[in-house]
Amino acid sequence: MTAAAFQAAYEDARPFSPEPFESGMMVGRKANPWSDPDMTVLTGGRTTPPEMPTDLFGSLWPLVRDLAAGAGAPAEYVAVSIIAVAASLVGAKRAVKPFATAGWQEPCVLWVAPVGDPSSNKSPAIDAATAPLKGMERELAEQHKNGLIGWHTTAERAKAERSEWQAKVKQATKDGVATPSMPDAAVDPDEPQRPRLMVQDGTPEAVMDILAGNPNGVLHLRDELAGWLMSFERYSPGGREFWLEAFGGRHFTVDRKSLKAPLFIEFNGVTVLGGIQPEKLSDCLLKTADDGLVARFLWAWPDPIRYQRPRALADASVLERVYRRLLSLQPLRNEEGEPVPVVLMLNDAAALIFEEWIRDNDLAIKEASGLYKGFLGKLRGIVLRLALVAELIAWAAGDGREPTAIRPETLVAVLGFVEDYAKPSALRVFGDAALPPSERNAAALGRHILKTGAQRINARDVQRGSGIPSLKVAADVEGATDALVEAGWLRPMPMRDGDTPGKARKDFLVNPAVHGGANV
Repeated sequence: MTAAAFQAAYEDARPFSPEPFESGMMVGRKANPWSDPDMTVLTGGRTTPPEMPTDLFGSLWPLVRDLAAGAGAPAEYVAVSIIAVAASLVGAKRAVKPFATAGWQEPCVLWVAPVGDPSSNKSPAIDAATAPLKGMERELAEQHKNGLIGWHTTAERAKAERSEWQAKVKQATKDGVATPSMPDAAVDPDEPQRPRLMVQDGTPEAVMDILAGNPNGVLHLRDELAGWLMSFERYSPGGREFWLEAFGGRHFTVDRKSLKAPLFIEFNGVTVLGGIQPEKLSDCLLKTADDGLVARFLWAWPDPIRYQRPRALADASVLERVYRRLLSLQPLRNEEGEPVPVVLMLNDAAALIFEEWIRDNDLAIKEASGLYKGFLGKLRGIVLRLALVAELIAWAAGDGREPTAIRPETLVAVLGFVEDYAKPSALRVFGDAALPPSERNAAALGRHILKTGAQRINARDVQRGSGIPSLKVAADVEGATDALVEAGWLRPMPMRDGDTPGKARKDFLVNPAVHGGANV
């Protein structure tokens, strides 16, 4: 039936049946009523975002809230970003141990991933948390510049000493006497490497070189984490293995043909902070090896907020003071003069709480599966690392003496954060990634329909002009529209232009109730 014939039949209200309508749009003289649309399709099966407990942040929470307001972002994004920055500034200088009788020890390294759509203001929130690092790193660069003057002086002296020694060697050879030993002053000094607090978009080789000259570790900051997760083997084999090692903060030795000698990294510890879009979670989580890499992340995925003008200007100097105190921490020195971490232990009361929590978490691991099971398996170490960071943040935000142990109140705050926020957030992330593509695409198309207020859509227009990244292929559009038909959002209405024969246009009517209209 042509469009003209369809219109005429509708206006005359007479029965017709030349072309079947898959939806049974009209039966006799009366159109079928719409069913109530399933609005949960918009979530794509995602769980409701949890509310973040604030005890872990103590007196800093009002600042976190103000910084987030200034960025127009949920406070959760700023909060987890501050945790990551703090961990990177502590780095190799401190470690945590749960029990005196255990050989188990965790470094101060965390991986954090804020999740949200491009409009959720992840980047401004991360910028608010990392802004003080830029000024701090400029100061370190200036100090390094001054230090290079001394290095150049020593290097020139070594060059002169070496020339003089070489002349003596030649003379000794002529005279047939013993070859003089090269003096220590003739040895070229190692060029000092510029101190770094953060790295952006670094290849594994570049990060290795930076770590060799920065024994405290660094922050790897990525505006878009998906590019990092999908690029591990782009530059050279073994990239993924390097990053897995970088979570552990252990010694790492690099052997390359281009190097005159092996490159020794005393602390291969890199804290990672970067945002990721929900639509890219599936590719990053499901299309990569399940080797525990994604299980190492703490995830934060709040709903977007309605923008409001900030009520007050956040005092970023408070955050900078915290960061500077953390940066000022110093390691111990062993008998060889090499830096080693100061180890903080759980005190007796905290150790009892942690032991009981481990038993409960082990039960949860037995009942879990897939990526979430791996996440729960990593939580023992992550809880300890969080407790170390939380204890040191509380110290840096105050004026007291540096802590020598992890207090039970700190551990309780961390466990509350993990149970009430980190675990539900991981379920939200992993659940979305495990959804069938048709359900994820249906959610994206549903949000597009609401945003545009569409009363009717066309499959080809969705494919070519919706701007939805996952709906660029006809089969994907078909899967999404089929899911929305089943959910009561759409009703197929195949049409042809004019009286020309051929394949009908894949048009769909939108249920008025989707937009809050009458459901008739």
